[in-house]
Amino acid sequence: MTMSFLAKLRRDRMLLLFAAPGMILLIAFHYVPLLGNVIAFQDYLPFLGIRNSEWVGLQNFGVMFGADGAFLTALKNTLLLSLIQTVFVFPVPILLALALNSLLSERMKKLVQSILYLPHFLSWVIVVSLFQQILGGSGMLNQVLRAHGGHLINVIGNPDAFFALLTSQVIWKDSGWATILFLAALSRIDTEQYEAAAVDGASRARQLLHVTLPGLRGIIVLLLILKLGDSLTVGFEQIILQQPAVGQQASEVLDTYVYNNGIVNGDWGTAAAVGLVKGVVGAALVFGANKIAHLFGEAGVYQR
Repeated sequence: MTMSFLAKLRRDRMLLLFAAPGMILLIAFHYVPLLGNVIAFQDYLPFLGIRNSEWVGLQNFGVMFGADGAFLTALKNTLLLSLIQTVFVFPVPILLALALNSLLSERMKKLVQSILYLPHFLSWVIVVSLFQQILGGSGMLNQVLRAHGGHLINVIGNPDAFFALLTSQVIWKDSGWATILFLAALSRIDTEQYEAAAVDGASRARQLLHVTLPGLRGIIVLLLILKLGDSLTVGFEQIILQQPAVGQQASEVLDTYVYNNGIVNGDWGTAAAVGLVKGVVGAALVFGANKIAHLFGEAGVYQR
């Protein structure tokens, strides 16, 4: 017998009650602010407000289709950095999870996990400061080189090394924490599959290829889809803290472009237009990638 909507509400009232505070916060701070995207179609001035600002239609979107060098630079840097971090950052938690799962001692596994998780809880301000103390012009690395008569290296202020620096910071800070999902997926793999593979003469490498990786395929596809939807967001706080050292030409991405044009320069309409298109493109990538995942038999982000 099919239950009515009201009957389902009565049945799940306690669950809904517990979920209500989170839903209220989500609606208040994520969905209601979406209404402010209307300023993307206005020559918005804060002292006039949304109601009294001049309506300019699609004029603010012209920066994305014109010859604005700053926007094109930001777009190029965003896509390049997203590609680099997908190739070099995404596989690291998988490799760490496989390495941790191979440890026989539970005490050693918990110790290594705790050490790997710790950097995630540090703010980007602290992480950037640590890297500056180590790799900066007067950092520990240069002090050692100076003491031994070597050539000094200023990694922090080198525009050519900026993307490599950002990638290494992300790996150090978040890769350990990201192993949680993969370790959970590994724990769900039936140990009898490994035993059967061993009986059939499969080596450790064969077991990894034919048992472990297929068991991780679902979570890998899911995270790749989410990563694709988030591909135009590459770490605002991390970059804005280090932008003065290398300049905007080498470090400007879409998030910092929105900040520098909207908050700093007061071009609110253009900044909102770029942010709106960025969000729409990200959503479209998620839906498209999820559709492709369904074609290959994976669940993706949501079921059909």
